[in-house]
Amino acid sequence: MSVVPGHFYGKPKEVTQVNLVESNPTPLGHQLVSQRRTNHKSDPHDLVALAQSVQTAGDFVTAGATNKLLLIAEQIKFLQMQAQNVLEEAKRDQQLHSAACNMKKVPGNIYYLYESQKTQKPHFSLLSPQEWGDSCPNKFLGAYKLEYDMSWTPADEMLSKSEPLNKMMSAVTAYTHSQSTSSGDNGGSSGSSAKSILALADSS
Repeated sequence: MSVVPGHFYGKPKEVTQVNLVESNPTPLGHQLVSQRRTNHKSDPHDLVALAQSVQTAGDFVTAGATNKLLLIAEQIKFLQMQAQNVLEEAKRDQQLHSAACNMKKVPGNIYYLYESQKTQKPHFSLLSPQEWGDSCPNKFLGAYKLEYDMSWTPADEMLSKSEPLNKMMSAVTAYTHSQSTSSGDNGGSSGSSAKSILALADSS
């Protein structure tokens, strides 16, 4: 949504007041010979045009500020949604770390969460439902990959999360390698490489 200058919904049309420069019969202490010639009366149409230009400028300023505030409001709403997602993921990760586990969890590995038929509590296993087959004694709840920051990624999100991450890591590795092997002034190539990395970050 954007606001068009001069179109303020529900706002009555206002009368524009034009501030004119006051005349001074003695500028810098010198008396004018003919005040009539220096301060002649303007054509009424000129005053109308001046008032219209002032009104138009005011409408543009108001519309511009309103559009900026609308954009800020949308960004705040997006950040609130992002914050809510972060809190929900942190709650989920904490619950997964609290699940029973008889082995040391290693980042980078995939673990399978089951619900025990005896205790009705969740626990992790290294065996997938396919490896258990029909003899699986517990209810399968889901598969999760333990990341190196100790967060968990659900199995259905692994591909969508790993692809942009791998692209970013490859770009950063190539950039740092080119910087260590190149010599001389390469400011232009450095800037273009950095822009490529930032473009990958935006696309992810």
